[in-house]
Amino acid sequence: MTDDLLMTGTRSESYDASSIVVFSGLEAVRRTPSMYIGSTDADGLHHLVLELIDNAVDEAEVGHCQEVSVVVRADGSCSVADDGRGIPVDPHPATGRPAAEVVLTTLHAGGKFIGDTYTRSAGLHGVGLSCVNALSEWLRLDVWRDGVHHWQEFSRGEPKADLAGSPVDEGTERSRGTTVTFRPDPLIFETGEFSAATISTRLEEVAFLHPGLTTRLTDERTGRTEEHRFTGGVRAFLAHHNRDSAAVHDEPVVVAAATDEAAFDLAFQWTERYTEEIRAFVNGVRTEQGGAHVEGLRTALAAVINQYAADTGMLDARIDERITTVDILEGLTAIVSLRMDSPRFDGQTKKRLQSPEVGRFVQDTVEQEFSALMGADDSLAQRVVARALEATRARLAARMAGRTARYQRRELSIDYTVYQRQFGTRSRNWHESCSWLTDEELLSRHAGLCDVPPDARLLDVCCGSGVVGASFKDKVGESIGLDLTPEMVELASTRLDRVDQGTVYDMPYPDASFDLVVTREVLHLLPQPERPLSEIFRVLRPGGQFIVGQIVPYADEDAYWMYRVFKKKQPLLHQMFSEPEFRQLLLGAGFTDLVVEEYRLWESIDLWIDTHETTPAARREIQRLYHHAPKEVRDVHPFEVQADGSIRDQWRWCVYSLKKPGDAV
Repeated sequence: MTDDLLMTGTRSESYDASSIVVFSGLEAVRRTPSMYIGSTDADGLHHLVLELIDNAVDEAEVGHCQEVSVVVRADGSCSVADDGRGIPVDPHPATGRPAAEVVLTTLHAGGKFIGDTYTRSAGLHGVGLSCVNALSEWLRLDVWRDGVHHWQEFSRGEPKADLAGSPVDEGTERSRGTTVTFRPDPLIFETGEFSAATISTRLEEVAFLHPGLTTRLTDERTGRTEEHRFTGGVRAFLAHHNRDSAAVHDEPVVVAAATDEAAFDLAFQWTERYTEEIRAFVNGVRTEQGGAHVEGLRTALAAVINQYAADTGMLDARIDERITTVDILEGLTAIVSLRMDSPRFDGQTKKRLQSPEVGRFVQDTVEQEFSALMGADDSLAQRVVARALEATRARLAARMAGRTARYQRRELSIDYTVYQRQFGTRSRNWHESCSWLTDEELLSRHAGLCDVPPDARLLDVCCGSGVVGASFKDKVGESIGLDLTPEMVELASTRLDRVDQGTVYDMPYPDASFDLVVTREVLHLLPQPERPLSEIFRVLRPGGQFIVGQIVPYADEDAYWMYRVFKKKQPLLHQMFSEPEFRQLLLGAGFTDLVVEEYRLWESIDLWIDTHETTPAARREIQRLYHHAPKEVRDVHPFEVQADGSIRDQWRWCVYSLKKPGDAV
């Protein structure tokens, strides 16, 4: 390499030993806080409080603590106190400094690494308390131990003075325990506002998981005070969690097991909700992302339920029916509390357990216990399997009903008065009922695909108010509408040249009458949709064009959920086509030259469900479906629940253009 090339580099400094930076003390925590607490937003802020609560819970686990208290103060600080043994304050043999100071100022220092002081503790890495200290503008430690009240103050992780102490004033002062009071550093955190609700939820969890332990919360900002103390364990925790839900079976299933290395308590119950809610804990710490213990539970439930359904003939063998784990988990609520030696987590935030050996322990135990219970209690078994099958068949209706309908070649018996009543009701506030009906960009996507002569005859099938056909008026010579409902015929007559009343299953037109047929968001409402498609094919001239718009799911994962949402809104819904299935339906009718345009449109769900056709109960169900959408749905389907409770959904529109084979006349 030449000197000229060296001179043109972006940097010319040397790289040697002096380039290596070593952070001392807690400086590394302050420089990269997210490595230790996950983030510097509200979640990271509350992680500081949770670390201190976990330390207190560890004292309760070994029988030395009966009360844990949290105080949120008006100055932005927070105190966490327990009546445990108190952090040791005698000199540490390796440093000569008080042990309490070492714990607060040294990473990976603590009493949970060796010995049997804490056999199954939440704190494993020895960084919790020191992280809180490092990320606090100031922190004060108070320890009551052996008749002495000790205290020490810190500023951004550094001691302001040595540990001090004075004899306890018996009768007016507590005799044992630890209190840590701190104010998060505004230089680190994006917000300094503690949420009493978040802290309360954690204290409630702690009280349920440790029967007999009392937890208290005081919010000096609002005057709020509360106390939690429970004795029923995971069964009581689950009953409290499900208190406002309709249960599929009255009594929860409770499983407990223990070995020398691990033990767990489990309670689970299915409800009529649409989301899975498993609250999982390891040594009292909430593992928000689950892990081995949760996967063991899920696998066991799927195995037992599928085995029972197969053994009792509840599955449809003709279509090789199987209940997926997703279907089984719909509506499941569970509390699983695992206690084990040396758990392995994904990191200091302990969001996911990575100890596969306990996953197998949970799976084997639950399979054995739940299988025996299903065999002994036929009523429970039938209810649980029927609940899972309902979810399976709803998903299949969303994914495969269009395809299945084409296999059912029985005579159609359609009550057209149902459609007339339904759409007659909708006509009262047709254009106010949703955004997509008159969205100019969506209409232009349809019209932009037009490929017919300017004197072409257009038929708008199931035309509603005629807005789709009207978007083509400057591209064709004549526009005609067809609708079943008199109210819609009247509405569309203001936009189209002529509107006829009739059914799409038997259109009142001769063969090859039109150059262009258009429709939108109709075929999913019709049983055996291939039949109206054959009518559309019939009335088109050879070389004629068919343009159709349809809302489709983003993936298999959201198809069954969308089916439920749309079915609550529109009882006439027959299927929720996936995009490949809708495409195949169109091509299967004989059309060719397929072109597809995709358009994403944000729709106000509150506006969409605020119609005469949607009952208040159905509106509440739709809102609940959004609020409790499963994670796999949220991962693929974009929607937003706003702070004010309003909902908007980004619908996936596909607009298709096809041709009838033959040469245009």
